[in-house]
Amino acid sequence: MPELAANDEIRHDWRPEEVDALFAMPFADLIFTAQQIHRRHFDANRVQLSTLLSVKTGACPEDCAYCPQSIRYDTGLEREELMPVEQVRAAARKAKDAGATRFCMGAAWRRPKDRDLQRVIDMVKAVRAEGLETCVTAGMLEARQAEALAEAGLDYYNHNLDTSESYYKEIITTRTYQDRLETLEAVRDAGLNVCCGGIVGMGEAPADRHELLRTLANLPEHPQSVPINNFVQVEGTPLSGVEPIDPLDFVRTIAVARIMMPASYVRLSAGREEMGESIQALCFLAGANSIFYGEKLLTTANPEHLNDLAMFEKLGIQPEAQPKYTELPEVETAGCCGGCGCGAPQESAEEREPARAAVS
Repeated sequence: MPELAANDEIRHDWRPEEVDALFAMPFADLIFTAQQIHRRHFDANRVQLSTLLSVKTGACPEDCAYCPQSIRYDTGLEREELMPVEQVRAAARKAKDAGATRFCMGAAWRRPKDRDLQRVIDMVKAVRAEGLETCVTAGMLEARQAEALAEAGLDYYNHNLDTSESYYKEIITTRTYQDRLETLEAVRDAGLNVCCGGIVGMGEAPADRHELLRTLANLPEHPQSVPINNFVQVEGTPLSGVEPIDPLDFVRTIAVARIMMPASYVRLSAGREEMGESIQALCFLAGANSIFYGEKLLTTANPEHLNDLAMFEKLGIQPEAQPKYTELPEVETAGCCGGCGCGAPQESAEEREPARAAVS
């Protein structure tokens, strides 16, 4: 299968046997093929840095078996209400100062209410005004909600498939696989970039990882960002104690994602702290070119950003440059954030103490 390196056109018609053949390649051939394809579409020594902030934590009604934010599980997680916009803005400023180029906001909802979505829209405008790309993950969306986010200037919407359709029922019962696909369709139709990937190491069979990537690559458009999460176990969730994925199988998953979705950003998401530098280095060699950056990912630990910068120096990797917007949205400054209703006084730029960003 190494001949793929010479013919890496964008495809949406992958067959199961083709994906199986990719995963079965000798490790060196697979990495070599993925690296060749990666270099045709990206600078192999640049990595995009994203920071993830939990803007509304816990009390989610869904039963995702991996998630400590579900109201159904006792994980010791404290519920937190939707953040004031000015606190989000300060966290975004801190993330940008640390080198992040994209700021992702996560809210633990099944589906956002319109009044809550309006506050998220205020967050999007505030973060974009700081010169960062914006991403939101807030559960299922209706078409009109996706359109409202697009009109506000949102760059990406994240909605992961998590696993294969056949294994999905073992992980989640409160929403269907089709629900997820319909949200992705609404996001695409609204003109937003799609951020969509999955979680590996949840007890799935290798065939489920193959099918997850095939589903992603056969979408009408490849997701512009493909986060691959290495499952982080949390005591109190149903999947606590599951057998973890072999690290080299994780690297294989990254390489196959790169081959099947050549022009997408492939992101190392949750679980990097458990990988160590050696496995992460193999993942970058396999075509990963994005990470979540900062000391926390929603509710789980992540490497300190200075450790990441030290790792990059060892590997000769440079962070991607920050985006340049020709037009930034005007954001009101009356009150704390121009309409969130928290009543906090407006501070000057010198007086603001950047909030500690929770990244995942």
